[in-house]
Amino acid sequence: MAESNFIDYVKILCRSGKGGAGSRHYHRAKYIPKGGPDGGDGGRGGHIILRGNRHKWTLLDLRYQRHIFATDGQSGGENRSTGKDGEDRIIEVPVGTTVFDADSGEYLCEVTRDGEEIKLLRGGKGGRGNVHFATATNRAPRYAQPGQPAIEKSIVLELKLLGDVGLVGFPNAGKSTLLSSISAAKPKIADYPFTTMEPSLGIVSYRDNQSFVMADIPGIIEGASEGKGLGLRFLRHIERNAVLLFMIPADSSDIKNDYAILLHELREFNPELMDKSRVLAISKSDMLDDELREALKAELPDDVPAVFISAVTGEGLTELKDMLWREINSEDNLAASTITHRNLDRHHRVEEEDEFIFHQEDDDYELTLPETDEEWEEEFWDEENAVNDKDSTWRGAKKGTGK
Repeated sequence: MAESNFIDYVKILCRSGKGGAGSRHYHRAKYIPKGGPDGGDGGRGGHIILRGNRHKWTLLDLRYQRHIFATDGQSGGENRSTGKDGEDRIIEVPVGTTVFDADSGEYLCEVTRDGEEIKLLRGGKGGRGNVHFATATNRAPRYAQPGQPAIEKSIVLELKLLGDVGLVGFPNAGKSTLLSSISAAKPKIADYPFTTMEPSLGIVSYRDNQSFVMADIPGIIEGASEGKGLGLRFLRHIERNAVLLFMIPADSSDIKNDYAILLHELREFNPELMDKSRVLAISKSDMLDDELREALKAELPDDVPAVFISAVTGEGLTELKDMLWREINSEDNLAASTITHRNLDRHHRVEEEDEFIFHQEDDDYELTLPETDEEWEEEFWDEENAVNDKDSTWRGAKKGTGK
């Protein structure tokens, strides 16, 4: 997949901007010997924002931009001048992108609409200038607040194609042929295994100018949930599908066993996939005569609706569309969530991406962030540790120094 432009998994490092320090400036003017404090507030740090873009279809650009940092807010100035806010960094991603914490694997958020914006990391709040701390008993405060520090996080972006029906089957089961025959999609078709190397989408026309979206993924083999073949890399795309269409060719030696293997691999990858609606299609049925067809019907699984189809002759395609449309719009399917979220673990990681190291940790610095403004003021400013308009340091804890 190194030479492919379709990138659906990438790990990046994001950092929001830190807030600017407040100023402890005093007003100085001719004939005004005691002008009083007039230090302004610091500007906020820039945010890290995700934005959905329907014109994007891959995460390729982020593979070459692994570090995304927002700028810091500027310090406050004299005459109650507020510092300039840091510039936000907007990450445009395809619709259907899911975000995970790279360290813990925890699910964070997803982008499902064009133009949708999600504030991934919030910029640090700017510190208040000394003008805010002047009181009747303390008219010349010599302290101001520092800005809040930046937030740094390693994240994993995972793209899942948005489709109503997901095709599941072994290599050479006829999935790409079916997609090309009932939609305008043009996936690669050949007579060797693993012809499909990346997912593809097709819009299937239905009655009364209606339509639904079908997603094709590379073939699954036994052991795909443990990393064999290409199935593990792309199984994430069918997690968004409302209906799973299992395709098994008519020349299979044991259709029921093949269906059980496919079901097992999906269960091992994500057990919640078992809650989705399922349809079984016996492809390449043009090779069967009436006697063989009746014999195969007795061997089909009992817990899933089945249909015999042939993408070459068109046999059973109308019946298949009707069956898929009923499943997509069934009350049970609409009531259940069609988007399955799970945390990242060894089954869902991409090894070459996770081995990419970009952390720059400072072991000598340790900082605990207060939660409220009152705690912030109490922790980070006092007269002995005053912050002026040129000094944006805060009273962090240096290990072993006591400072």
